[in-house]
Amino acid sequence: MARPRLPSAEAIFPYLQRIDTARWYSNFGPLLSEFEARLAARFPAGAEVVTVANATQVLILTLKAMGLPAGGYVAIPAWTFVATAHAVIQAGLRPWFVDVDPDTWMMAPDAIESLPAAVRDDLVAVIPVCAFGALGDLGAWRRFREETGVPVLLDAAAAFDALRDADLPAVVSLHATKALGLGEGGFLVTDDHDLALSVRQLSTFGFQGSRESQVPATNAKLSEYAAAVGLAALDSWEADRLQFARAAQHLRISLIDQPKVRFQPGWGSEWVTSVCNVRVPDGSAPAVAAALQAEGVETRQWWGRGCHISPAFADCGRGDLRHTDRLGASVVGLPFAIDLSVPEIRRIAAALGRALAEA
Repeated sequence: MARPRLPSAEAIFPYLQRIDTARWYSNFGPLLSEFEARLAARFPAGAEVVTVANATQVLILTLKAMGLPAGGYVAIPAWTFVATAHAVIQAGLRPWFVDVDPDTWMMAPDAIESLPAAVRDDLVAVIPVCAFGALGDLGAWRRFREETGVPVLLDAAAAFDALRDADLPAVVSLHATKALGLGEGGFLVTDDHDLALSVRQLSTFGFQGSRESQVPATNAKLSEYAAAVGLAALDSWEADRLQFARAAQHLRISLIDQPKVRFQPGWGSEWVTSVCNVRVPDGSAPAVAAALQAEGVETRQWWGRGCHISPAFADCGRGDLRHTDRLGASVVGLPFAIDLSVPEIRRIAAALGRALAEA
């Protein structure tokens, strides 16, 4: 279904030698500092990057660093991975599930207007999610923040390639399954210095300039070894990005005669990511997946039928989620990898064509 590929041992080895020489293994060593600086260089001047053990922890710590009133509502899309909702709850807040736009698969600012008055009155933040790596209309969210004063935190877990703006604080995942991965990890990018400083403090026992804990916190640092993998991954990023784009374009071309298959706008051309999700006729995803499985082609519903379906969130508030429900029954994750071969692509396309004919 997926073949994650991290940097080779050969590519990582020079960085491991630097660790051996420095004998600095964690606690913000030279490799991690270099890794964060190289990540920050992808964004406009003034952007700061704070790495954390994983993206879920980054979401939690950033929400805490924002100083939001305990128990307040945070609007999140129902069409997202469960980590978004878990982070809100772990930060002492309450998720409110919002429907998404049927074409972009993402929550739009207009949807906030339809929230019940009691929820809007107690709304303390909004977390738009970049669906599978697509950005959405960030300008609209900046205007929303300016007009309402409600903080916006971007869940850009899969959007390493597309994200180039730090005006909205954004969380990116560095999990092994992402386009740029280092096993486990994530980072916050923001142009808000105080926010970055607070997240750093919360990720390292509440220390800030002394060995005394200034605030209740945790330990969520990345080690020098993780940074070594990350630096090697950045070294090969441009070549890897080209490979992802090439595989995506081959897959799009192979399905050009299948009008029932719809890709996310810009997937593989304007932005790359490590997964391929396609929309098939409404309600046909289970039948299509079963037909593909019968031919030995595995599929995934990466976000299932929506985050709100999970029993863990049964008590969370929600509105009308008709578009999310339709997407849950109409989106299929196809096999995809950086090194997906042309014969594999042809096999996937042929099997999908037959599955759609039967659905």
